[in-house]
Amino acid sequence: MAKRRGLALDGVLLLDKPVGLSSNHALQRAKRTVDAAKAGHTGTLDPFATGLLVCCMGRATKISGAMLDADKTYLATLQFGEETDSGDLTGIVTAQAGPDFTGVDEAVLRVVLSRFQGTIEQIPPMYSALKRDGKPLYQYARAGIELDRPPRQVTIHRIELLECSGRQAVVEVACSKGTYIRTLAQDIGRALGCFAHLAALRRTHAGPFSLDRAVTLEALQGLPDPKQALLGLNELPAGLLPATRT
Repeated sequence: MAKRRGLALDGVLLLDKPVGLSSNHALQRAKRTVDAAKAGHTGTLDPFATGLLVCCMGRATKISGAMLDADKTYLATLQFGEETDSGDLTGIVTAQAGPDFTGVDEAVLRVVLSRFQGTIEQIPPMYSALKRDGKPLYQYARAGIELDRPPRQVTIHRIELLECSGRQAVVEVACSKGTYIRTLAQDIGRALGCFAHLAALRRTHAGPFSLDRAVTLEALQGLPDPKQALLGLNELPAGLLPATRT
């Protein structure tokens, strides 16, 4: 039986990815819902993370190069007192604060956060898709193998404290491509001397796109004509699509 191809749709879907789905799983659901023949996304979110996933259909996949280099903004919930092997709530606890730890002082936290603004160095996490000898690092990590990783320069354009309850804090982070928010959370916890990991992560901006215009999978599936949720090529911000040769 011939494989069903779908429609030759061109456009961008701003999807609000739910927790628990991989980026590819969310993309495939969206692709089926709008009945597109060709689709791709422009930057992975971990399954535990939510928020803006830029899904490109048809000729709009040509913006992928520009979007992979784009800055991103996140809302990150930091859990203080424990560090995990993955840097987030899905991992195994590897370090803990002492029994006398009662929480983080907000004033101290603000001072520490200020040290991470600007160009910083990060050591990429073992639980990442970066490759060594053709294999992603997370495969080594799952086998209990830790490899040396050279630090990489990233830029934190802005880091702002929105909430702090002592045990948890919510920060807004605007950053360059290649920034690992899990690693940032871990490094903040170490700088505070109490350890930390990501309890939640939500992407709110990717390049010129915002979560404000995003649609959930449930809402998309409930539309009479889901194709209407696509941004047409003529609606995309200037400079994203490569120049067309004449």
